Amino acid sequence: MLPFIKSVVNIFTLLYFKNLLIMSSHQQVLIIGGGTAGIMVAAQLLKKDKSLKIGLIEPADTHYYQPAWTLVGAGNFNFEKTAKSMASVMPKGITWIKDYATGFNPEKNTVSTKSSGDITYDYLVVAPGLVYDFSLVEGLTEAINKGVVCSNYTDPKHTWEVLKNFKGGTALFTQPTTPIKCGGAPQKILYLAEHYFRRSGVKNKTKIVFATNGGVIFGVKPIAETLMNIVDKKDINLRFGHLLKKVDGEKQIAWYALADNQSEYNHKDVEVSKDGDLIGIHFDMLHLAPPQTAPKFIQNSTLVNEEKWLDVDINTLQHNKYSNIFGLGDVAALPTAKTGAAIRKQAPIVVDNITLLMKNNSIGNMSYNGYSSCPFVTNYGKMVLAEFDYDNNFTPDPKLKQMLIKDSSKEHWRLWILKKYMLPYLYWNKMMKGENV
Repeated sequence: MLPFIKSVVNIFTLLYFKNLLIMSSHQQVLIIGGGTAGIMVAAQLLKKDKSLKIGLIEPADTHYYQPAWTLVGAGNFNFEKTAKSMASVMPKGITWIKDYATGFNPEKNTVSTKSSGDITYDYLVVAPGLVYDFSLVEGLTEAINKGVVCSNYTDPKHTWEVLKNFKGGTALFTQPTTPIKCGGAPQKILYLAEHYFRRSGVKNKTKIVFATNGGVIFGVKPIAETLMNIVDKKDINLRFGHLLKKVDGEKQIAWYALADNQSEYNHKDVEVSKDGDLIGIHFDMLHLAPPQTAPKFIQNSTLVNEEKWLDVDINTLQHNKYSNIFGLGDVAALPTAKTGAAIRKQAPIVVDNITLLMKNNSIGNMSYNGYSSCPFVTNYGKMVLAEFDYDNNFTPDPKLKQMLIKDSSKEHWRLWILKKYMLPYLYWNKMMKGENV
């Protein structure tokens, strides 16, 4: 009897999932991505209209609060507390299509998937985030998260192990030439590592180097002034115009091409090699952000611009060619920092525009001004908060005055409280629930 029962169960299971597939084959609103952007848009749409038929394509089982990984890498936050099951954050009332999006046919209003076939939509929200492409830096695939090479972006627990085991020498911090999630994150661990080296007693045996492809420490003037003061206090060597090309994990050398804007601040006499036009900085530990790109199914679609980012209007977030498609988050071609704080301001605009497009066949007047923010953790217990728009104007939130913070461009312990305790709470309990914060 047991084989017969198993067969019956298998048949009913197949029929159940087949019916689910049929039910999800058409959605009024289809969302790609179960990260911050996708969940926020879904939750806010349902708050406006619970009767909407919303499908969300997301293959992952776990949703991470990645902003806390900086603190995990410095031994100051529990990694397990940054993770929740995807099912627990998925808004009730939507159809979770646990699958991979693989392509688009915008003329027919369909998205193809790996296992669920083609799914049609009336309105599409594209928010799959970024992917790491280690192949863009030679040797990185072999070196990443092994030995003394670490990255908070991929394995912050390994970063913490590297910091704890570091006994002195050259501590190199760097980043790729591609756009990255939270462009300030490579600096955050730089500053926290310096503080940890002081605590652990190895600072006097350590030369700290930050090599970056940029020409300045940060693009917002008041923040840059503060960060340069911190660099001086922490005795950090800045090397600008350094384009990361190769990582030799075995010999512990990071190889760079030098840009025209190459310059140096607060020189440290570290070991450097040459190989043709490349220079190699020898390290005893290396932290880096890996190269990041749009997912291949986005890059290979008709939805991207020449640089292979999702081609949307920078103010309305509506696609520049297909009026029923919107994009937000890290994959969107927006000239601002790719952060969760930016998404917090983008999501309500996408929701408003879709809602009005459904009702009136025209979008609303809400406009995204490029707001983003970068919480620069500068010490254990201190932080600077960079808030800015498309024009790199410093735009601090007036609500900070409620925390008795007069100038968020300066280090403050209350900003550390915001980073470590308040922002995670707001993320899980407000943003993921569809509330504007």
